[in-house]
Amino acid sequence: MKKRKLGSGGLEVSALGLGCMGMSFGYGPAADKGEMIALMRSAVERGVTFFDTAEAYGPFTNEVLVGEALAPFRGRVAVATKFGFRLDPSLPRGMGGLDSRPEHVKEVAEASLKRLKADAIDLFYQHRVDPDVPIEDVAGAVKDLIREGKVRHFGMSEAGAQTIRRAHAVQPVTAVQSEYSLWWRSPETEVLPTLEELGIGFVPFSPLGKGFLTGKIDEKTTFDSSDFRNVVPRFTPEARKANQALVDLLARIGERKKATSAQIALAWLLAQKPWIVPIPGTTKPARLEENLGAAAVELTANDLREIENAASKIKVEGARYPEHLERLTGR
Repeated sequence: MKKRKLGSGGLEVSALGLGCMGMSFGYGPAADKGEMIALMRSAVERGVTFFDTAEAYGPFTNEVLVGEALAPFRGRVAVATKFGFRLDPSLPRGMGGLDSRPEHVKEVAEASLKRLKADAIDLFYQHRVDPDVPIEDVAGAVKDLIREGKVRHFGMSEAGAQTIRRAHAVQPVTAVQSEYSLWWRSPETEVLPTLEELGIGFVPFSPLGKGFLTGKIDEKTTFDSSDFRNVVPRFTPEARKANQALVDLLARIGERKKATSAQIALAWLLAQKPWIVPIPGTTKPARLEENLGAAAVELTANDLREIENAASKIKVEGARYPEHLERLTGR
């Protein structure tokens, strides 16, 4: 697996990482613990050195799972986790609003270190920007943690360009994580140019459109009652039917390149910038193999032009989040 650098602080990781959220949270019932530990360890054997979790996933259970799975590989892999929510397991989805007060950030770091069985958090993201806490104070809290050796790198998730600039001025930001794929290209407007200027890496989550770009989901697909795609406007049956055109485009290119739709979607992301590291998630060994195969798919300038021209004529239907969640992004 090829490596890529995130930021200017020396964080080098595999070109594709592994998003671990869906193993415990978000996409239906939690998967079997033993199988997920085996999956993560098999990812390490295949060259993956970058794993993504958060205290909010579960809450807490995903960090515990990742900590146990990766304990034998300390020093060989980088684990990213996140702070920024007030968590209460008795609440629906465990989330009770935002909380990035410096004292809370430091409490979360201590608790995450224990769950991850780690001496330091490799990459510590603010999960969502908290409008009630100046970003300079948040960056300052992470700076303290870095000075104490408890955190190695500072990251931000779904932040707006101006907020990224203000944070970076206090503590250099190593990576920004946001949704980005052929069906959600909003970061191209302001975020990616800002990151390029400041030398910050970019980590696309949901790089396969929450599974839609794999071609395995159509308007007849049903989701488990606990799967959050049930409340996502882009996943109504009507939107899925309309958005099939994008999957057809990927399949068409894939046929020519002897690759799957998912591999073309990931290869397209890798071709955008050398400092982009997508983190597709999965609970299936076969899908892990497929996703990692994307790193070997070379898209030529002509391929990229063809994808661009065809994609520009496709209007993607449906918002990517329900309104209450969309309000938390881009601040």
